[in-house]
Parts: sequence; C-alpha cells; structure tokens
Amino acid sequence: MNFLNKLFGKKEEVKDMAELNIGIILGSTREGRVSPQVGQWVKEIADKRGDANYTIIDIADYDLPLLGTAEAPGAQAWSEIVAKQDGFVFITQEYNHSITGALKNALDYLRVEWNNKAAGIVSYGSVGGARAAEHLRGILGELLVADVRVHPALSLFTDFENGEFKPKEVQTDSVNQMLDQVIPWSKALYTIR
Repeated sequence: MNFLNKLFGKKEEVKDMAELNIGIILGSTREGRVSPQVGQWVKEIADKRGDANYTIIDIADYDLPLLGTAEAPGAQAWSEIVAKQDGFVFITQEYNHSITGALKNALDYLRVEWNNKAAGIVSYGSVGGARAAEHLRGILGELLVADVRVHPALSLFTDFENGEFKPKEVQTDSVNQMLDQVIPWSKALYTIR
C-alpha cells in the first residue's frame, strides 16, 4: 500500500473507520418539519455501529439567505462544518416533486467542501420521497459527491402516524445497509482528497 500511495501521490495516512466524520444533514427548515425526528432516528442507528463519528447538521442553524442576495453570517461556519465531514447522510423530504429550496441553497453555497466524499440519502414523502432523492442524486454528482445505491425511502402512509414518525422495522435494516456502503466509500474517497 505504501508503494502505491507513493507512486500515485496518495496521502500516507489513511483514516481508521472509527475516525471518519459523517454528517447527517437535515434538509428542511420549515415550521413543523419532521426531519429532526428522522435525523435523530438515523443517528441512533448509526451510533450503535461504532464505525464513525456521526453528527446531526441542521441547515436551519446556519441561517443562510438565498445565495447572492445578502451577506451570510453563517456561511463560514457552514463551510467549516461541511469541510470537516468525510461523508454524509442527507435527510430529504419531497416538496413539489423535489428537494427543498433550503437544501438546494445550502448545497449551492459551497463547492470544494463537498468534493470527493460519499453520501447516503434517507428520503420521505407520499412516494417515499423518491423523486426528491433522484433530484438530489443529480446535484450531488455535480458536486463530486458519490451517492450510494441503498436508499431508505420512508412513506408518509406507513412510517408516520398522525404527523409522528413511527418507522417500520424494515427501515432500520435499510439504514444499516446504506451505512454499510457509505462508510467504505467515505474511507476510500478520503485517500484522494
């Protein structure tokens, strides 16, 4: 491995999996949102694995105005927290067949901070948030984020009850399968940053 690293100019140090930082990004800022519940659920599952440092990152905490419209006091902090991550899990809900404007704006605020990292997507909506997840995949590809195949899709009809998040047990398995892909991809992509 050292020979190949030297030959191809790779970093000498390779992070242990437990040293990886994976940000769980909450993709909504709307009043009454359920993304904090979904994000906390994903974090609880992830923390039991012991294979990375998982952090919930709420874009609402950074108060980012529309890109280019005003000075953004939270932009530097947003840049720093995203740059620290080796991979991501995006919690995205489907609004009007796509991701939220807030998530798109937060993604657009940065460029190189996203590059050469891995991501999983956990979506929810009337059709499991599938259309939002597919839009997000295209955006992530442009930002050089490698999204993984396994995609937990939560249904508003079967995984929520009266506005409260109550996921089916099969969804826990799906999150673990997604993380089984995010972790090795995050580790591999670390070597080219």
